Amino acid sequence: MVEYKIRDPSLAAKGRVQLEWAEHNMPVVMRLREKYLGEKPLEGTTVSMVLHVTKETGVLARTVKMWGAEVYLAASNPLSTQDDVAAALVEDGINVFAWRGMTSEEYFWAISRVAGARPDLVVDDGGDLHVYIHEKAPELADKIVGGTEETTTGVIRLRALEKAGRLLYPVIAVNDAYTKFLFDNRYGTGQSTVDGILRATNILLAGKKVVVAGYGWVARGIALRMRGMGARVIVTEVDPIRALEAVMDGFDVMSMNEAAPIGDIFVTATGNTDVIRREHIEKMKDGAILANSGHFNVEINVKDLESMAVGKRRIRPYLDEYKLPDGRKIYLLAEGRLVNLVAAEGHPSEVMDMSFANQALSLIRLKKEGRTLQPRVYTVPRSQDELVARLKLDSMGIRIDELTEKQRKYLESWNL
Repeated sequence: MVEYKIRDPSLAAKGRVQLEWAEHNMPVVMRLREKYLGEKPLEGTTVSMVLHVTKETGVLARTVKMWGAEVYLAASNPLSTQDDVAAALVEDGINVFAWRGMTSEEYFWAISRVAGARPDLVVDDGGDLHVYIHEKAPELADKIVGGTEETTTGVIRLRALEKAGRLLYPVIAVNDAYTKFLFDNRYGTGQSTVDGILRATNILLAGKKVVVAGYGWVARGIALRMRGMGARVIVTEVDPIRALEAVMDGFDVMSMNEAAPIGDIFVTATGNTDVIRREHIEKMKDGAILANSGHFNVEINVKDLESMAVGKRRIRPYLDEYKLPDGRKIYLLAEGRLVNLVAAEGHPSEVMDMSFANQALSLIRLKKEGRTLQPRVYTVPRSQDELVARLKLDSMGIRIDELTEKQRKYLESWNL
């Protein structure tokens, strides 16, 4: 019997249409689904997932289910669940514990619920499931063959566990696959962040000064897309190499203290905490808009903003106005959470196609090899990255050259 706690089971028909649309735009996952359908590579396994419950995640969850696994799914953000998709997945026999607008207590209850299914394989987005197992239920690790991690933030947490000698099972850093971070992080987050800001505000970006905090793959995608919309983009960084790269890419680079008085829109994407805090908010102009595209709602110090404000009201869904004592108004999007998933729908299916193809293939690898691997954070093999890229190119009708035997020998020789 399927176990679940969702918003409204009657939304399943609407969710099914969304899943069909995502499947249409995720040809790599669909090809892999068909390729392995007969052999059921995950037969007899329990897979617990903590991912954003979107139509794209639904395609992955259905694929894993069709490959023979029992699937448990919880949300990786309290505000990102698409309730219609959750309902459709329950109809498909997937155990779902997610609904849009969860409290913090409900969010962590759902994570404990999917962990309590005693999984063989663990799929996470942000590291909350991995951390829960390590801190609250380490006895579950004996059964866990291995796990995967979807995000930069989650990989940082897992590498910290590994460095401390506390990682209990092998984890594949799917986020670090080239066919993930070069596309999902850059093009996916770039487009979906712009989408989220526009849906929340309906403002014109052209001519605005947009301050992007960070210049990793996520942040540079946002900076590129904002520039493409006509914004004047400023980058802030703590890493001198990334800062220099941003300069060479044509962006203005300065400290947040310098950017605070001149920015119209601020977008954080660093994976760190307190990137925008009281000292910056105090300098911001009337009407400044704050948005976050980092995984956790810690990059903008909302507590500082709350304590500074003498008034607060909701202007539009996911747009809150904070009135400061001097009359200035600061606007916060999506309560400081992931603006692209709260105010919009997250990454387009086409980029999640590659990310979730890597997730699916990594689960097959862990099922086969997990017991032979040490409890470490592993990268995706180059051969898998290239397979995913070739499948994507093929689905787009694009052909590329191959090395001739002479060229191959030339590249392998030292005596040129």
